[in-house]
Amino acid sequence: MGVGPSSMENLSLSVLTFYALAGTAVVGAAGVAFSRNIIYSALSLMVSFLGVAGLYVILGADFIAGVQVLLYVGGVLVLTLFAVMLTQGIRDVEVSNRSVGRIPAIVIVSGTAVVMYEAVSKAGWADKALAMDESSTYAVGNALLSDYILPFEVASIVLLAVLVGAVVLTRKEVVAEDESS
Repeated sequence: MGVGPSSMENLSLSVLTFYALAGTAVVGAAGVAFSRNIIYSALSLMVSFLGVAGLYVILGADFIAGVQVLLYVGGVLVLTLFAVMLTQGIRDVEVSNRSVGRIPAIVIVSGTAVVMYEAVSKAGWADKALAMDESSTYAVGNALLSDYILPFEVASIVLLAVLVGAVVLTRKEVVAEDESS
């Protein structure tokens, strides 16, 4: 399907937005893969996560989009940046044999591209968007506060334990000086 001058008129704003967000996600992922600087790689990961969150919004999954931004952009990415910044000597590490994995990577990427092409070409695509009556957040909130209240509370206790453990591990011990000397 070519995009020429005559087919450009058929593209709606939602289709153009989809392509822009998908392109943003792919360019961000490429930045992660090809950047030699780990900070730039993490920032490219943020761009990719935001592109995916935008795609979730277009699909009507507003709760998943919010979770994507809060957990991945706000949590995982910030944690990665702190881990990189707090690790001393990260610049002194040299990676040898950079070219060892190129041939297997090319084979894996080519195989994945063939499988994805086959899936896209044989899929039956819907012509109309499905009408949504209510927000997906409403259903998730009802489920979390009724049927899944116990797992929700257990998960919050586990996350609290992880937070306390992280504080304990990163805290520096203050050694009291000997008063007798």
